[in-house]
Amino acid sequence: MPQTDLGFLSATDLKSLFRRRELSPVEVANAVLDRIGAIDPPLNAMTMVTHEIALKAAGAAEEAYAGKRPPRLLEGIPLTIKDMHPTAGLRTSQGSWATVDWVPDTDAPVISRLYEAGGVTVGKTTVPEFGWKGVSQSPVSGITHNPWRRGYNAGASSAGAAVAAASGFGPLHLGSDGGGSVRMPAHFCGVYGLKPTYGRIPYWPVPNNDYATHMGPLTRTVADSALMLEAMAGPHPWDHTSCEAQPEPYAQMLAADLKGKRIAFSPDLGHARVDPEVAELTAKAVKAFEDLGATVELVTPGWGPLGPELARFFWKAGYLARGATYLPQWRDRMDPGLVAMLDEAKSITGEEYHLMRLRKLAYVEQIHRFFQNWDLLLTPAVSTPAFPAHLLQPPSWPQHPWDWLMWAEFSYPFNLSGNPAASIPCGFTTDGLPVGLQIVGPRFDDLGVLQASAGFETVRPWQQHRPQFADRNEERGAA
Repeated sequence: MPQTDLGFLSATDLKSLFRRRELSPVEVANAVLDRIGAIDPPLNAMTMVTHEIALKAAGAAEEAYAGKRPPRLLEGIPLTIKDMHPTAGLRTSQGSWATVDWVPDTDAPVISRLYEAGGVTVGKTTVPEFGWKGVSQSPVSGITHNPWRRGYNAGASSAGAAVAAASGFGPLHLGSDGGGSVRMPAHFCGVYGLKPTYGRIPYWPVPNNDYATHMGPLTRTVADSALMLEAMAGPHPWDHTSCEAQPEPYAQMLAADLKGKRIAFSPDLGHARVDPEVAELTAKAVKAFEDLGATVELVTPGWGPLGPELARFFWKAGYLARGATYLPQWRDRMDPGLVAMLDEAKSITGEEYHLMRLRKLAYVEQIHRFFQNWDLLLTPAVSTPAFPAHLLQPPSWPQHPWDWLMWAEFSYPFNLSGNPAASIPCGFTTDGLPVGLQIVGPRFDDLGVLQASAGFETVRPWQQHRPQFADRNEERGAA
């Protein structure tokens, strides 16, 4: 197998090859590090590459597969970490000049779990400033380019993670999602992104945004996402909101019969503007579930049109307490859209916040009542294909100083409600840009979302596709 292909192998395949001693973890780590070195500069997905850490972990994994100890769940598997989450002794820039030199002294629990599972960390991936927007650009790192089209949005805030997954920087990539930040980059980059049930994976420090942010994996296969979720899930005392349930062997439970499942399909939630090609591709993708034996019905949820006002209010309010502290010193070096949002948020009163929170709680209840009648909900993952990354909105859409949420109307409802939701690739536009289908399940039914995703993946595989922009970079490097 060519060395350049090793970074595209799935974690499940790598584990099998390692056990049979047909590949070594050190060989794979070196191949992934070489690929990053060859093609990441034009992509700009990595904020740092951790060569020494990776090779040390790979060497330890090699000893395990040689029989010196039992291999762990992720033994020898390359992974990346989103540069929002604390990593002891490693700079965590959060995409901001205000925190660019922060070196935490403690790992977040999810980072510790990935290390303890035997993962091989090859580096940290780019984010917009404090993860505030769905566009792959920050004042510190500049544009992270879509691997299918240079200069185009790769999605965010887990921008670099999705680009790394699509571009063969190993199989496992840690993201997080407060309004779509796992699912949006998965859609734009043509990979699988899972936002589990809120609290399934402990999040530390616990975000001050009313329980909206979730950890989640970005991968090229559903099975790899299930494997990574198993390694990260489970309660932790530092996160008082984490679920009590212990992780399940999700990757061993993916095969399931979808016959008889009741699935709702909403192409616009009753209010969202959707690009015609996105609408067409997602509608065609829904037919795969009918082929798998499920009953699919077109619906317009009564709660759908209530979301936009709530989302915009709580998005700016959630960032106010954190971002406003940096404004006096860093305003001129911060993302202008973030500054505009924070300035607008300053007018929010305590009374207004609590009245809006009452409305939000009623909205969330309606979502959960909806899922009493449906096993799954299908929607587009994002309203638009990728667009130029120097813009907050596609050129033909209404422009606004900070409101990028207008093209992300399908993702944030399930941050507010905490439901598990995934974006799975479902096709390409005529311009060659990926599109994702969102699969949403009832709260706590992460396995159901994974099983539906695995069923779709079986009848509509996409892993054979590789981004042309990334491959052209590789060819130029080889030349």
